[in-house]
Amino acid sequence: MSIIGLDIGTTTLSAVVRDEKTGLLIDRRTVPHGAFLPGLPFERIQDVSLIESLAMKLMEELSCLHGPLSAVGLTGQMHGVLYVDNEGEAVSPLYTWQDGRGDLPLEDGRSLAAALSEETGYPLASGFGCVTHASLLRSSRLPPRAACLSTIHAYIAMKLAGKKRPLLHASDAASLGLYDLSARRFDRTALAALRPEFFPETTPTACMLGETPSGAKVVSAIGDNQASFLGAMAGQDGGVLVNIGTGSQVSMKTGRLLTCPNCETRPLDGDEHLLVGAPLCGGRAYALLEKFLRECASLAGVPAGSLYERMNALALTAPEHPLTADARFCGTRANPALRGSITGLGEDNFTPHHFIHAVLTGMAEELHGYYLSMSSASGRPAETLVASGNAVRMNPALQKILSEVFGMELRVPAVLEEAAAGAAGLAGRTAGIL
Repeated sequence: MSIIGLDIGTTTLSAVVRDEKTGLLIDRRTVPHGAFLPGLPFERIQDVSLIESLAMKLMEELSCLHGPLSAVGLTGQMHGVLYVDNEGEAVSPLYTWQDGRGDLPLEDGRSLAAALSEETGYPLASGFGCVTHASLLRSSRLPPRAACLSTIHAYIAMKLAGKKRPLLHASDAASLGLYDLSARRFDRTALAALRPEFFPETTPTACMLGETPSGAKVVSAIGDNQASFLGAMAGQDGGVLVNIGTGSQVSMKTGRLLTCPNCETRPLDGDEHLLVGAPLCGGRAYALLEKFLRECASLAGVPAGSLYERMNALALTAPEHPLTADARFCGTRANPALRGSITGLGEDNFTPHHFIHAVLTGMAEELHGYYLSMSSASGRPAETLVASGNAVRMNPALQKILSEVFGMELRVPAVLEEAAAGAAGLAGRTAGIL
């Protein structure tokens, strides 16, 4: 018997299989789903039926290879929503987290996301499910027969369990916006103008939804940030997780509800929460530098391909007379107008080597700044540093710099599909198997 964890991402489906006796990973798959649909310029929508079909096919293939399933855990892209009818059938596309209708200007010039944030007191952005829902209501574009909204992974879990209405885990519900962390439910006062009947019930703790026709236990789906934390930390308490890809995040678990300056507090499971710091630029800072260096090569008449491998090799050695880089080139959530800088330039350090090392260090220091706020709010420093994401896995120099900046030995998870692994682990524990 085995446990499957499925992660429904923005562009791919990832699945892992864990042995129910040992908990060890025995198989993994990642496939593109190609589900984006054409739409208006501001829309980012996906084909729900295609995602559902591919997800079911992937789980069936893995079940055939590894024997009957004992439990299924799901996670996926947060913030986005789809609609189901009273029979639990999807009646809309998936409006993803990238959907831009919430940024369209209202009559007073404000965006809908900004207006809702001011009116409700909750920080909201375009792509959040509540903002998308509000936009569809205002424009009378709510899908016919729509009875309830859901995230994509909560929808797949609902279908697997044979239910007709989704149940949202707190990690999912909070990602939609207008979720009261202390009351552990949607804020009905804030939802008053958004027709609260469209919002499903929520649960603060992962729970059993039901069983598949073959008898596998289906556990409520969770958000991908939370699933990634569970998968990457692999049961280690007292650690801090850094994830760097195109973006970046630093996350730390707390056993109680806390507030932290410049950080988000997100539900994890039960009474546990995550403190999350998310730079706006993150891993893109390094991509900006790589693009700049390629443009320099082009000016010299030597068009270059990717320079990342050479940049990474240079950065393994810290140069003399280092530069100082503020890598907040895209600003911050609190101050989007803020811009980065590189200081300390002189004749002896105006080199690509110095720039590369400085930008990587600046990226690490921005994440470390969030971590210092988290450890201060929680009253205890982290005991371990774990780092995931392709930008870390493929760059030994960044691993070294992160370890130096945080002052801790760095560990990189063996499993690549951290979110799927986290969903599988949570499903196994909730079902009483692992």
